[in-house]
Amino acid sequence: MTKYFEARIVKLQKLLKQLNLDGMIVYQGANMKYLTGFSGGTGDGVVIIGRDSACLVTDARYEEAYKASLPESVNLKITRAYYEEAVSVAVSFDIKKLAFEADMPYNIYDYIDELLPADISFDALPFAIEALREVKDEEELTALRKAAAVSVAAFKELIPFIKPGMTERQVANELDRLQKKFGAEKASFDTIVASGYRAALPHGEATDKIIEKGELVTIDFGYYVDDYTSDVTRTIAIGSISDELKQIYAIVKQANENAIAIVKPGISGSEVDRVARDYISAHGYGHDYNHSTGHGVGLDIHEGPALSSQSSDELQPGHLLTIEPGIYLSEKGGVRIEDDIIVTLDGYENLTHDLTKDLIVIED
Repeated sequence: MTKYFEARIVKLQKLLKQLNLDGMIVYQGANMKYLTGFSGGTGDGVVIIGRDSACLVTDARYEEAYKASLPESVNLKITRAYYEEAVSVAVSFDIKKLAFEADMPYNIYDYIDELLPADISFDALPFAIEALREVKDEEELTALRKAAAVSVAAFKELIPFIKPGMTERQVANELDRLQKKFGAEKASFDTIVASGYRAALPHGEATDKIIEKGELVTIDFGYYVDDYTSDVTRTIAIGSISDELKQIYAIVKQANENAIAIVKPGISGSEVDRVARDYISAHGYGHDYNHSTGHGVGLDIHEGPALSSQSSDELQPGHLLTIEPGIYLSEKGGVRIEDDIIVTLDGYENLTHDLTKDLIVIED
């Protein structure tokens, strides 16, 4: 495992060198985890990357866990004075041009800036590590496959549980339980269970609304396994539904499949979005598709690349994408179908292919 962290640090060091920077101080928890495996989180330490060295600064709570598990190239400093020690490390690494993440809180940036010697510049480098994180290595892809498999297994076991008369919250709580039964660590967002008119809300978190016959129910969920998450959506029917709801389901299903079919290296995120959006628009529902077609997934539930009409991102092998077109009809209901897709050297791998996209109908 440590070889992957070593490789990620080297990638960042090469990028810094290309940008004529000597080093970087890393504050965000997900970025620290990506580079070193440190899971303490934002605010529990910092990582300093030099030209050919690296250091994790944290406190005694994490000493035993990390003194033997860090990559060989990463030193460990134990102190509560994270930022003072970080400055000392930067000086010892002979860093003259130090970068920081652009979303570092201003009070922390200002404090570090005051501590730094006058001959060290301190400048923002926006989303550099996030860009590196977009292309997953084999260790990350293994974790993402596992996360998707857990979500698929749990959702399959959920289906027989769902009955008309239950509340959305009961269904969400059962799915959360099943995910943990199959090995998930935690949810990456509040599980969405939106039924009936509420299914027209793309982010309708579960409520105490009763699930009734004749409704569609959209279930959107993501769970962490080995630090990486899934992001899956399926829409099911409770008994017989209207012809219009059946129609929008069929349209979204085909839009999802059309978009997945073109995934390969070199395709732009905007082209994937266009394929899904054009199909939905051609059937008269373009104005009812009110979000982008997808996004990257990894340590965070939302990462690059973006699959939207404005995206200039180009797909590369190792990207993990969601493809999630939808149609939302006010007061009637909505449909979203979302799969997790790895971009491969010659196409794609669908991590959620084993979860049917045929309309599931829950009978009495």
